Amino acid sequence: MSDVTAERRWRAAEITVSDSRRGVDADDRSGDVIVARFALLPADVVVRESVPDEIERIRAAVRDCIAQADILVLTGGTGLGPRDVTPQAVTPMLDYEVPGMAEVMRHQGLTSTPHAMLSRQVVGVSGGCLVLSLPGSPAAVAECLDAVWPALPHALALIAGNTRHPEHAAPAN
Repeated sequence: MSDVTAERRWRAAEITVSDSRRGVDADDRSGDVIVARFALLPADVVVRESVPDEIERIRAAVRDCIAQADILVLTGGTGLGPRDVTPQAVTPMLDYEVPGMAEVMRHQGLTSTPHAMLSRQVVGVSGGCLVLSLPGSPAAVAECLDAVWPALPHALALIAGNTRHPEHAAPAN
C-alpha cells in the first residue's frame, strides 16, 4: 500500500488577521512565511486573504477556506489584546480540537521568549480541514510551523481517511 502523503498535493489556505496588514500593498511577512512553507508540504494555495480583527469577518473567511482546503493556517489575533479575537472566532467552528499541536507550538515558543505563554493558538478540524491559528509575528509563525511540521503530513493523511500509521525506524542497538 502506498503512502498517501507521498502521492498527494494538499489544498492550502492562508488568512492574515490584522487591522494594519490589509490590502493589495500590505506587508504580510507572516502570511508569506506560511505560503512558502506550504510549497514544502507540498500544497497548492487555493485561498489567501486578509481580514480585520472582527469575529464575523474572520468566521466568514474561515468558512470559505474550509470549503476549499485541506489545511488552513491563520496568522494574527492570538494575543491578549482587546482586538485579538481569532481564538473566539475559530474555536466554535471546530468539529474537534487538536490540543497537542497547540501545546507543542507554545512549548517551542517558550524556548525563545517567555511571552509565548501568552499566545492563544488554537488547532482543530472543521469540515475535514485542519485549522491552525498562529501568532502574527513572522518569527513566531516559523517557530510554530517548525514545531508541528514533523506530524503535519500524517495529521492531514489521517483527516483524509488514511488511518495507516507510518512505519517507525527501529531503534539502533
